[in-house]
Amino acid sequence: MEKVTEVEIICEMENHVGEEATKMVPHTEDVHVEDPAVEEVDVDGMIYKVTDNPPMHLTILFAFQQALLSLANQLALSLMVAEAVCGDKNPEFKTKLLSTTLFMDGITTLAMVLIGVRLPLFQGAAFEYVVPLLALQTLYPDRCDAGKTTVTTLFNETTGMNFTIVKNATVDEWELIMSHVQYLQGSLMTAGFIHFLIGATGFVGLILNFVGPVTIVPTILLIGIYMQRAAVKFVSVHWGIGLLTAGLSIIFSLYLARWRLPIPLWTKKRGCHVMRYPVHQVFAILIAMLIGWGVSGIFTACGLLEGNDLARTDIGHDAIADANWFYFPYPGQFGPPDFSVSVFVGFLIATIISVLDSIGDYYACAKTCNVPPPPNHAINRGIAIEGLCTFLSGIMGCGHATSTYGGNVGAVGITKVGSRQVFVLCGIIYIAFGLVGKFSAVFITIPYPVLGGALITMFGMFIGVVLSNLQYVNLTSTRNLAIIGLSVIMGLAVPYWVEKTPEGIKTGNENADRILRTLLGNANLTGALLACFMDNTLPGTKEERGITAWQSSENPEENATQYTQGDISLYEPLLPERIKNLPIMKYIPFLPNPKSKQTKQDVILNEEMHSLPSL
Repeated sequence: MEKVTEVEIICEMENHVGEEATKMVPHTEDVHVEDPAVEEVDVDGMIYKVTDNPPMHLTILFAFQQALLSLANQLALSLMVAEAVCGDKNPEFKTKLLSTTLFMDGITTLAMVLIGVRLPLFQGAAFEYVVPLLALQTLYPDRCDAGKTTVTTLFNETTGMNFTIVKNATVDEWELIMSHVQYLQGSLMTAGFIHFLIGATGFVGLILNFVGPVTIVPTILLIGIYMQRAAVKFVSVHWGIGLLTAGLSIIFSLYLARWRLPIPLWTKKRGCHVMRYPVHQVFAILIAMLIGWGVSGIFTACGLLEGNDLARTDIGHDAIADANWFYFPYPGQFGPPDFSVSVFVGFLIATIISVLDSIGDYYACAKTCNVPPPPNHAINRGIAIEGLCTFLSGIMGCGHATSTYGGNVGAVGITKVGSRQVFVLCGIIYIAFGLVGKFSAVFITIPYPVLGGALITMFGMFIGVVLSNLQYVNLTSTRNLAIIGLSVIMGLAVPYWVEKTPEGIKTGNENADRILRTLLGNANLTGALLACFMDNTLPGTKEERGITAWQSSENPEENATQYTQGDISLYEPLLPERIKNLPIMKYIPFLPNPKSKQTKQDVILNEEMHSLPSL
């Protein structure tokens, strides 16, 4: 098949939508294209395959599209971390934290594409870590009072007069923030190291034998339900602006899904013409946020937001002016790491969920790009890279890990561009975002209700995607329904009890009480443990539990010839051939077995021989 030209690429983007995109964009009538070269392109194929290198000007365009698609998520989780460590009122800290988050997103994306699973995947801030962060805020609401001046008024019965006690705290605001961040740092580094070992030792396969959709769905569903607290906190600042932002994003992404925006273009081959492309759907959340931001600006100018600083657009200009043009995040920028057992356990649960979620995204990306499923060594290497970068995120002070983003996989299906080169540039763009301090300073001034409206849409879609995993489970089984229902209700009930009766846990040891409150206040822990225990102790087949559908084939090479957009060799790491062929490779879980390559070649040769006519 000949390489298509730029004009043909645009036409192909307009007329052909693949299987993954069809789920998001209902079918519309194709526009007739007279150029015969376009019709040679496979309808179900990619415009650019995983191993293709598009022209640089198109690579830049596609990379910016992928980068902007998840920018709002990075901002949201960064602000949640700032709030958990009492830094939400400190613009300097929020700017540095967001810069660090964007910088690590870029580093992790580069590592995943070049070293890890080697698929076109974006690595962003992991929302699985939201629950332990929210649990800290809920269970310890007075954690931010250590650096404030307290004023207490008492009544003296002897004199019959009131007297006031003013207590000045010895810890200032910055030291308080740093102390909280350092607890997150050490706990995240430890969880990241365990994450790395899960991939490097091949322990992933063992986990998949015991953890399936019946365990994962209620666990991640509890994350989505718990996230509504953060969304409400932001949007309640001004419900009108928040709901406007959420409503617009829903209209652009769903109600206008059948309509494609006409875009005027000029090319040498066709001159002036109009291309139809669903720009409003691909960038629905970003467009809605920009409109909501503009409405907040109008309300501010009209004096309708007096006294509501979090909804105004003229607050935070000093932070932009004071921010450095360039800021380089560095290890230990927030001080030496500390460790908290309760925070670590919450992060560890999030790590396990993140591992399983990423594996699902690996397979979804391979299916979208029409390439063979990732072999075990690629999955192990991808999980190891995520763990290593989580460890680095802890050193840098991010307060959260990085994980694979399924939304960007959906964008690959829509654009039909699965080139790894695009995601390499996307990682470089995020590194540049993190190094430009002014960029982060601008984004932390987004009004809270605008961000809250975006969170409503994002969390809603997140819950929907989680529930879609139930397609692998037998929902007519009373066993499965009971496990899912009980784990969800207990995952909500136990943290609610801990929140309402914090003094209900008394072991006689204050540290033990604090750890137990944090563990039981984590919805994931209760729901995941109960679901996993019941799923592995109640009788049920692997098909009934949905585990069979989740597990990869042991030899994906055997079916390699049915994939038209690539073969199993695309997962091989960037190593010299003589090193790849060393016998010791078969003992390293995250590197390919030299014999597997020969097996694949034999399979292809045998199929070709069988396809020849007999003499």
